[in-house]
Amino acid sequence: MVADASYATSLMIQKLESIFSLSSEEKQALQDLPVQVEVLKPEQDIVRIGDQPSQCCVVLEGFTCVYKLTSDGKRQILALHVPGDMPDLQSLHLQVLDISIASISSCKVGFIQHDCLRRICERHPRLTAAFWRETLVDASIYRDWILNIGQRDAYSRVAHFLCELLMRLQAVRAVKGKAFHLPITQAQLADAIGITSVHMNRVFQALRSDGLIDATRGKVAILDWERLREEGDFDPLYLHLRKPRSA
Repeated sequence: MVADASYATSLMIQKLESIFSLSSEEKQALQDLPVQVEVLKPEQDIVRIGDQPSQCCVVLEGFTCVYKLTSDGKRQILALHVPGDMPDLQSLHLQVLDISIASISSCKVGFIQHDCLRRICERHPRLTAAFWRETLVDASIYRDWILNIGQRDAYSRVAHFLCELLMRLQAVRAVKGKAFHLPITQAQLADAIGITSVHMNRVFQALRSDGLIDATRGKVAILDWERLREEGDFDPLYLHLRKPRSA
């Protein structure tokens, strides 16, 4: 468990450093944070609308999602979070959450108490800016998702999503070449993209037929990065990476 806690803080540091320059002292302070690691089953809520959490989490393995439900139970996935992300960081400042966050695959997450995060920010004021930037980047991704769902056709939406995911996973070294694990079902992805699962299946088949991707057994390989970027109308500016890495 100690090794898991150390990995959790190391991954958090790696993610923060992709968007913010940290000093060695700041990195050590983050490394010393106490973390409680838990394993979650797929579709297990981490927090729910109306909760007043006293801790934040960092994703270590698998994916989590932010979602909301309509009154008749229809789900819209508003964001996906990958290893290194802190999906509920806003709970440091919002007493009551207006979103739900759940594992979307089997997950491992590390929980850090709010009091610990507040103390570290008091001792290292620049870390307040680092966490603030993390939430601002999350908001930037939200805005691009709205554009993606509202103005692009399904083929372009999925192409854009895969481009985004590749670059976000590259930032925490979770890709091999141009391939990465996508541990979610097409039905779950359809909830994020805003189309039916049947339509999602057709889009994946089309992307494969066009030679842009290969997708089998929860793994996606990008076969033609430039064409995928063009089809998805993808510009990584909104990710605000310090050192954008071309795929």
